[in-house]
Amino acid sequence: MPRYALKLEYDGAPFAGWQRQSGLPTVQGALEVALAALEADVPSVAAAGRTDAGVHATGQVAQCDMARDWDPYRLSEAINWHLKPAPVAVVACAQVPDDWHARFSAIERRYTYRLICRRAPLVHQRGQAWHLRHDLDLGAMRQAAAHLLGRHDFTTFRAAMCQAKSPVKSLDEITIEQRAIPNGQVIEIHLRARSFLHNQVRSITGSLERVGAGAWHPDQMAVALRACDRAACGPVAPPDGLFLTGVGYPKDIFAA
Repeated sequence: MPRYALKLEYDGAPFAGWQRQSGLPTVQGALEVALAALEADVPSVAAAGRTDAGVHATGQVAQCDMARDWDPYRLSEAINWHLKPAPVAVVACAQVPDDWHARFSAIERRYTYRLICRRAPLVHQRGQAWHLRHDLDLGAMRQAAAHLLGRHDFTTFRAAMCQAKSPVKSLDEITIEQRAIPNGQVIEIHLRARSFLHNQVRSITGSLERVGAGAWHPDQMAVALRACDRAACGPVAPPDGLFLTGVGYPKDIFAA
């Protein structure tokens, strides 16, 4: 059966996450329904990362095995037709070797968390960012974030339900950018690692917000990290502002 890689974007707001769940709308479920309209008995699809309820994606990667030898462009067009009206789209498609796997072949994941600081309620960005009514100190947040770079035990920033075998992960990049908007600011936190623990990005973001708001000293991030204790974590940021923005592989499968 030919295997295809699908680059997906989706609005996570109406979904109970990526993973199929009985009786609940999920991204995986929507994609599999669309594929079933093209071929009977399409095997279950797999993704590079199982995003939680309300989490968005601009660069999720999934795989599907088809009985027919599809032209990648025609396959993406057909899937998109049957995905309507779900807020999910295939933005790129490529045929890949049979031993390629969306999850296990990946060598990095990239996430962005978006915060919008302004007094007025969000309108166009509602559900797409964490809305804060106070400004944040970017310098302090960057100082705090520097403590997290490298290989550490991230137990403090790991959900209690996390199923990862080890809390030790390497955080390869964490950068914080800001741009001004009328009467406010947009802050984006970009993180890159081979893999992440459950709720790691949202837990880190919630703690960074405490630093930016002046409730934590930047060095408190190092203290929290060394504690290896979930109780030392700041409040977990809501899913609204989190985006899976990219998945890296040894070879760019969508380059052509």
